[in-house]
Amino acid sequence: MSVIDEVKGRTDIAGVVSQYVALKKAGRNLIGLCPFHSERNPSFFIYPEQQSWHCFGCNTGGDVFSFIMKKENMDFGEALRLLADRAGIAIPSRGARDEEKEEREPLYKINEAAARYFHNLLLNSPEGRKAKSYIQSRGFTDKTAAEFQLGYSANKWDDLKKYLQEQGYAEEEQAKAGLMVESEGGRIHDRFRNKLMFPIWDIKGRVIGFGARVLDDSLPKYVNSPQTPAFDKSRSLYGINLAAPSIRQQDTAVIVEGYVDVITAHQNGLNNVVASMGTSVTESQVSSLKRLTKINNIVLALDADAAGEEAMLRVVGYENTLEANLLVAILPKGKDPDDMIKENPEAWQKMIAEAIPIMSYTLNMIAADLDMTQEKNRFLVASRFLEVIADIKDYIKIDHYLGKLSKLTGLSYRKLEEVLSEIKSDRQTRLPRREITKPSPQALFRNRLEEDYLSLLLHHPECKANTEKILPEFFLNSENREVFIAWTKVNDLNKLRETLAPALHEHLDIIASRELPSDRLDDRDADYRHRLEERFYKNMAARTAEILALEVQEKGAGADLIKLQADKIDYDTRLKEIYKQKSRKRLESRR
Repeated sequence: MSVIDEVKGRTDIAGVVSQYVALKKAGRNLIGLCPFHSERNPSFFIYPEQQSWHCFGCNTGGDVFSFIMKKENMDFGEALRLLADRAGIAIPSRGARDEEKEEREPLYKINEAAARYFHNLLLNSPEGRKAKSYIQSRGFTDKTAAEFQLGYSANKWDDLKKYLQEQGYAEEEQAKAGLMVESEGGRIHDRFRNKLMFPIWDIKGRVIGFGARVLDDSLPKYVNSPQTPAFDKSRSLYGINLAAPSIRQQDTAVIVEGYVDVITAHQNGLNNVVASMGTSVTESQVSSLKRLTKINNIVLALDADAAGEEAMLRVVGYENTLEANLLVAILPKGKDPDDMIKENPEAWQKMIAEAIPIMSYTLNMIAADLDMTQEKNRFLVASRFLEVIADIKDYIKIDHYLGKLSKLTGLSYRKLEEVLSEIKSDRQTRLPRREITKPSPQALFRNRLEEDYLSLLLHHPECKANTEKILPEFFLNSENREVFIAWTKVNDLNKLRETLAPALHEHLDIIASRELPSDRLDDRDADYRHRLEERFYKNMAARTAEILALEVQEKGAGADLIKLQADKIDYDTRLKEIYKQKSRKRLESRR
């Protein structure tokens, strides 16, 4: 069994999604408000039997990997690691820790050479003056620029590539480190050009990747290295190499969003600050900081937008699963850490010292802007907060928060405790933990169609011309979907392997090694395509019929009825076209 299959076998999609979305039963399935678009009525479905999800509002769906990839803004490898961590499964890159280390070591050295090169350009080249002016405009001293080894990437296509080649690093190694990118014409050139460079270190002081900021008004303002064997953004924290000693000493870590925030903090003696580098704080990042503290104090210093309800509910889950002591410090409106620290470092320190537990912050946030003199609002707050604390394992914490909730809502402690017990019981009933068993024969072959078709495409590139109607959504499994998407952008198997996340290499090898008949290529190609289309539209037609029935039952309380009816007609029409094509094909074969 592959690592991907093992993770799937030990992961329940309903359990994962329920950490982000409040779900309720809808027949054999579960329904909730879509986390990817704004809606008043639920159109987001979980299908436990198929271990899949679909939103009829934004017409997207997939499996547990695609959900995490979309929700956490991760690639497949990052999503696999996150889910494997939760399931307690180790994922060595090539099956052994020594081989992992052997693969990463050269990348550290290449990145270190690149960091020195960028830093030298900043200090000594005429082109670097613009980046140097920007650094000075932010108030950073020469000492700080040196401490963080800030640099500049020239506005040229291959300056870094030539320099690294002179240092003995081949083009292939540079690309593997994420420093090069391939153009549509197949040319390899520097990834970072005309940017302020921020080397990213791991806790051991090794350069694992880079962040980069534009020096004009173009977008995006910040870019990072892609995922490599050495760099995984979801598991990395900017400044951790410099912050670790202070975090241990102060027994507190502070998480901010950006590179500049960290540099400003350290220049002002606030050395326990690290950055999540613009992403939502991840479980892996919290876990790595927890290991540095005795009492597990981790403060999220976020602006009001970043500390929105959705973000907090996700991070609350980390406190429960990791048993970390998460605190929230909300910055004044319109301020970021860089501004606040420069203006008043003492006010920053006071804000961090007065950070409140994430559970208390979440309760305050749920009750914000509600008139608590109205009974319906008191019931609403109680209902929503009980859902949040239902996952807490520590009975002392449960007692504390039930007391706070009782005081806020005026509802009796005993009644709240009874409702909490009902919520926990209901969750155990409707979201049972999947048994860890060997997959059934059906499970082992459930992707045979997808993998056979991908194998045909890999071995017969001439079939690429026939894929214009094949949508990525036709592939139910994220690993097959990712391979297909990558394959549409490259010309051969070697480039495909380089494009894919390392976590997918084993799966690619399995597909590429499939032995398929070499005769009747056109017929088999058409057969695979028609079967994929038929399966997809059959599935969508059935699911749409199900939600339409639910709409009628609930008198139109769910997703937009007219749109659903139009979608159902469209799916049925497409199915009729597929059946006609299949019928014509059968008649032709009989002649």
